[in-house]
Amino acid sequence: MNEFTFPGTSLTVRRIGYGAMQLAGSGVWGPPNDVGAAVAVLREAVASGVNHIDTSDYYGPHVTNQIIRKALQPYPRGLVIVTKLGGRRPSDKSWQPAISREELVAGVHDNLRNLGLGVLEIANYRVMGSGHGTEEGSIAEQVSVLADLKREGLIRHIGVSNVTAAQLAEAQSITDIVCVQNNYNLAYRRDDALIDDLARQGIAYVPFFPLGGFTPLQSTTLSSVAAQLGATPMQVALAWLLQRSPNILLIPGTSSVAHLRENVAAGELTLSPQTVAELDGIA
Repeated sequence: MNEFTFPGTSLTVRRIGYGAMQLAGSGVWGPPNDVGAAVAVLREAVASGVNHIDTSDYYGPHVTNQIIRKALQPYPRGLVIVTKLGGRRPSDKSWQPAISREELVAGVHDNLRNLGLGVLEIANYRVMGSGHGTEEGSIAEQVSVLADLKREGLIRHIGVSNVTAAQLAEAQSITDIVCVQNNYNLAYRRDDALIDDLARQGIAYVPFFPLGGFTPLQSTTLSSVAAQLGATPMQVALAWLLQRSPNILLIPGTSSVAHLRENVAAGELTLSPQTVAELDGIA
C-alpha cells in the first residue's frame, strides 16, 4: 500500500514523495528568500522517508535543481529524482514550450549539470499546450528524442506529463513509459478512466496539483470530513488519492517543514468506504 515499483525497473518508492517546484522564488522564478530554509525542507523530507523527488530545471530556472544538489548531494541510496523536459522560462517569466531536438537535448544536460548527476533516472516529456492544459497532437518527435537519449545512456526511464490517452498510446508505441503525470485531484477527476487503465498496466500515475495547485482545494464537505477525523483538509485530500488507486504516487510541494510533516502524515490516514463515497461527491 505504501510503496510502488516502477514497471520494468528496480526503482521502488514510497507513495508520498515531494514536489520541488515551491523551492524557487515567487512565481517559481529566481531563488527563494531563504535558501537555508529550502535546504532544510529537502533534508527533512529525506529524513522522514521520502525517496521520490519531482523537479525540473525550468523551475527557477535552474534554481530548484541547484538547491536539491546543495541539500542532498551525495544523494542517499534509493533516492529517485524525477525531472521533466519540454518547457523553458524566458526573461518575461512566462512558461513556454521547448520541444525541438536541440532544446530537449540541452534540457537533459541542464538537468544533469545542475543536479550533479551522470544520468537522469526518470525524465518526463511535459506537453505544454496552448493553455497549459491537455490538448491532442502528436508527441512522437519529442518522445523519440528522449528514446534516443535513453539509448545513449543519459536517461534510464521515460515518462510523460500533461497528456491525453491517445498521446500516451503514441508514446508507448515508441518506448516503454513508466509513469504519467497529469492534473488530478479530489475535485478534478477527468483522468479517472486513464488511472484505471494505467493501474491494469502497472504504470504509475502521478497527479500534479494534488491539492489544487495555485487554487487550493476548498470544500465544506472536505472540511467537515477533516474535522471528524481530526486531520487537516489537505491531509484528507491526499489520503483520498492514496486510496483511489494503488498506482497513484503523490508529490505535494511545500516550502515549510511543518507542512511537509503534515503531508507525510497523511499516509497514515485511513478513510472508510462511507467517507470515500462522501468525498467522491465533491467532483
